[in-house]
Amino acid sequence: MNLLARALALTGILLGGVTAGGGAFAQKPGGTLKVYFFDSPGSMSIHEESTIAGQGPAQGVFNNLVMYDQHIAQTSIKTIVPDLASEWAWDEANTQLTFKLRDGVKWHDGKPFTAKDVKCTFDLLLGTASEKLRLNPRKPWYRNLDAVVPKGDYEVSFQLKRPQPAFIALLASGFTPIYPCHVPAREMRQHPIGTGPFKFVEFKPNEYIKVVRNPDYWKKERPYLDGIDWTIIKNQATGQLAFLSGQFDITSPYFFQVPLINDTQKQDPQAICKLVPSNVNRNVMINRAAPPFNNPELRRAVALTIDRRAFIDTLTQGKGDVGGAMLPPPEGIWGMPPEMVKQLPGYDPDVEKSRAAARQLMEKNGYGPDKRLAIKVSTRNIPPYRDPAVILIDQLKQIYIDAELDPVDSPSWFPKVARKDYTIGANLTGYGIDDPDQTFYENFACGSENNYDGYCNPE
Repeated sequence: MNLLARALALTGILLGGVTAGGGAFAQKPGGTLKVYFFDSPGSMSIHEESTIAGQGPAQGVFNNLVMYDQHIAQTSIKTIVPDLASEWAWDEANTQLTFKLRDGVKWHDGKPFTAKDVKCTFDLLLGTASEKLRLNPRKPWYRNLDAVVPKGDYEVSFQLKRPQPAFIALLASGFTPIYPCHVPAREMRQHPIGTGPFKFVEFKPNEYIKVVRNPDYWKKERPYLDGIDWTIIKNQATGQLAFLSGQFDITSPYFFQVPLINDTQKQDPQAICKLVPSNVNRNVMINRAAPPFNNPELRRAVALTIDRRAFIDTLTQGKGDVGGAMLPPPEGIWGMPPEMVKQLPGYDPDVEKSRAAARQLMEKNGYGPDKRLAIKVSTRNIPPYRDPAVILIDQLKQIYIDAELDPVDSPSWFPKVARKDYTIGANLTGYGIDDPDQTFYENFACGSENNYDGYCNPE
């Protein structure tokens, strides 16, 4: 990762969640799962949303062509199983991937699912459809996709420009549902139609999202639940009290961080608390296109001053990992080994040594104790973003930078950073899959919508 030009990775994040005890997950039919959810998505259209706030509640409405085996913790190509596709095969050149599709699957409005729907979905993602997505954050995933060609109603081929073994992994991500050809993309924002186990009922921004059981679901005897109610509560303390009082069966992952999970477990010993490593990192974005950080020496100074271990100790009580762009080993397959990470600017365990070098760079450019740099640190106005931003502001003081917190409501956050309307941003980046083909194309490729600070290196 080029720390001077793109994001400064801070920590791996632990996906933390809390569920009510007492057999809440016994597999017998009936009941509505009540979920405390951390944020209000911009819409219900997964293909137009950048985060799990848009993906999580909507995912049960849809199906993918393929998916990851939900009983295996570490995702890889070897753990991919059928979903709307019943089988698949590569040609001899490994540039054509052909899927046989299930017959008899219906959309929630009763229309049949066919190969035409698969083509329409990927025409949207490629930007070749007549109707365009309002935002297309995962378009870079498909730079190697040349065309999607139906062969009758129940077979479809993906034609690639070059061999790409990980391509099928992109299709298994929760960010790759199949959309109906007969429903305009704009209507999917508020009234999504899918083939999945749950039908969409209602989305009231900043209040709730409701889905109900699809009685005609093509996977027989599924789902077990009658429905899921997602109640949106942005305040952690309020959400915790509501969970402890029995209003919810489960909390949101990412939102309950380690100290709050420990406190919840202490107050309710019957609560089931789970921490697992996740492919998400906290990072610092620097607007390299505008002063003062169009100066690479100032960007390097910021990289050098960050005490990543202090972030981990404060936010996760030491349970996270210092890493680069990919999930660190042993959970991650592609993460940079720790001995390599230590060689990156700002990753030296000797933080004071790095900060001394950072101050020298600041002084070289005219800053010092009597001439401090005043900036704003922008971030999404929810605790998983805001809490690291506060720590970052405190650390920047060590190198003559006085920063003010600029909290931004979630619907405005990604448009704001996409138009480069920030100086420094405190961000979380979650990756749909643990694979470089997704991570680097989406976040570092020239021109990608998710390459928020504009790093571009043709090499």
